[in-house]
Amino acid sequence: MSKTAVVYWSGTGNTEQMAQAVAESAGAELIPCADFDASKLDEFDAVAFGCPSMGAEQLEEDEFEPMFTACSPKLSGKKIALFGSYGWGDGEWMRTWQEQCESLGAVLVAEPVICNETPDDEALEACRALGQKLAQA
Repeated sequence: MSKTAVVYWSGTGNTEQMAQAVAESAGAELIPCADFDASKLDEFDAVAFGCPSMGAEQLEEDEFEPMFTACSPKLSGKKIALFGSYGWGDGEWMRTWQEQCESLGAVLVAEPVICNETPDDEALEACRALGQKLAQA
């Protein structure tokens, strides 16, 4: 049985709803990014990272981005998934984040899931599907 984590940051609760859907279907441990660091990465076989788009289509920079940057050197060969919500733009932050993860050697188990504002039923179903792929990774 693989050990899976869902690590997320949420300002409005939208990404938290997505994280809960991913974690439920993956049977994963749900961890706010403030409670996660690079040393914990080795404890998990697969990790889903969730963060909304902030500012000029970037990751949340006070808590999430520093945590993720610290994890980056350990992502090579790690099975991961990405998800998050956005309020404007076209999801460029997720494409940039995905490219960054791939360049680090991370193994994305599925296409990232993004949704505009509050996740609707379709977005939550996509999160559950993402969680199932993560659990099977």
